[in-house]
Amino acid sequence: MIKKNQKLLNFLNAFSDAVLIIISYYASLGIRFEVLDGSAGNPLMDSRFAFVAVVYSIMIVMAYAIAHLYRPKRLKTVGIDNIRVFIINGIGAFALLSFFFLFKLIDVSRLAIFLFWLLSSLFVSVKRTCLYIVLRYYRGKGYNLKHVIVIGNGRLANQYIKAIQANTQLGIRVDGYISAVEKEGMGVPLGSYEELETIIEQGDYDGLIIALEPHEIRFMPMILSIADKEGVHVEMIPFYNDYYPTHPTVETIGDVKLFNLRATPLDNIGNSSMKRVFDLMASAVLIIVTSPLMVLIAIGVKLSSPGPVIFRQERIGKDKKPFKMLKFRSMRMNSDETTGWTTNRDDRRTRFGSFIRKYSLDELPQFFNVFIGQMSLVGPRPEVPFHVSHYKEEIPRYLIRQQVRPGITGWAQVNGLRGDTSIRERVEYDLWYIDNWSFGLDMKIILKTIFGGMVNEEVIG
Repeated sequence: MIKKNQKLLNFLNAFSDAVLIIISYYASLGIRFEVLDGSAGNPLMDSRFAFVAVVYSIMIVMAYAIAHLYRPKRLKTVGIDNIRVFIINGIGAFALLSFFFLFKLIDVSRLAIFLFWLLSSLFVSVKRTCLYIVLRYYRGKGYNLKHVIVIGNGRLANQYIKAIQANTQLGIRVDGYISAVEKEGMGVPLGSYEELETIIEQGDYDGLIIALEPHEIRFMPMILSIADKEGVHVEMIPFYNDYYPTHPTVETIGDVKLFNLRATPLDNIGNSSMKRVFDLMASAVLIIVTSPLMVLIAIGVKLSSPGPVIFRQERIGKDKKPFKMLKFRSMRMNSDETTGWTTNRDDRRTRFGSFIRKYSLDELPQFFNVFIGQMSLVGPRPEVPFHVSHYKEEIPRYLIRQQVRPGITGWAQVNGLRGDTSIRERVEYDLWYIDNWSFGLDMKIILKTIFGGMVNEEVIG
């Protein structure tokens, strides 16, 4: 049943995208010529160009399909898909402009094309986000369910069942489990591994979740053979799940597959380049925009106590390379710069220093660290060498933080782990960020920082 529903939903999704693109085409022309210029008519509104709009919308929808935007994504968020919509529409808008120019069909307005890209991207993204929210709501109510069987009764099988039960909005229902022996707390026992083929034939299931324990791996060939024979979709939780990365990379040598257990999304040169380009452009703009404020803060620091305006402290960056992190000095000159923790009531602070720390204004010079490539806008906060040497011996995977550029703000910080907080918790959040990085996640962290993440619990005094 889910396959038929999914086909209908995919068709309606694609059709509505095409309609929204056509609406965006005429809306952008109307804004450009009738609203902004006050013109009574526009050649591109001619009926002959309606054919161009329809063909263009079909081609863009085909590009969406190639980019897997119509595949069911119950376990993923809509953010990355919306970014792809903006990119595909941008390429399409440029191609449309080139088409009009090369064939000299009409002297088209570049502003109209820009508005077309913006409106079509916004319309489609908003629609997809609304659809995502509505589907999750109705799936949570028991509609549009995907029915699966869990193969196994071990720890990982139990974890999966509990996770599905706790996330009803995913619309996945575990109809039962198959194992050699029954086990309490697992749900409905459907039978043994040898009975799998009969169970599938007698039921209406959308997929199998294989969660075998190491000693049960001998059943794998039989289970996969039955699944292939019955045409049932298969997903697998490997028994080494605890060591498996979120985004693994696979290399092949002959018939041997090698899984890189420490691969991260930022190992991809495209992802890392996109993040670096954004950092470079954003930091340049932020330096220009905040420069008047930085001048005023510099004067305040100079008047608050003797010493330099900028505090340069050695921190450990990407690939364990040390660098000098810049901050406006908020404390009196002291001898604990390399090992001392700071707290919300540190008596080394100046009154002006407490103020700029309270509102994170002391961090503004780090835009220069970002611009020259020592830091990123988003990433794990950099630590001093003393703490890095200490914690790498105590906290598992601690140095994985050094595989990426440290950030001015990060996932740990926007979740309340700032300043004198648990280093173990911060590392857990940092590692989750590294394993699950996306451009959309960076934007989410930046927005959370702007709207509530810049004011901390610093006591002014």
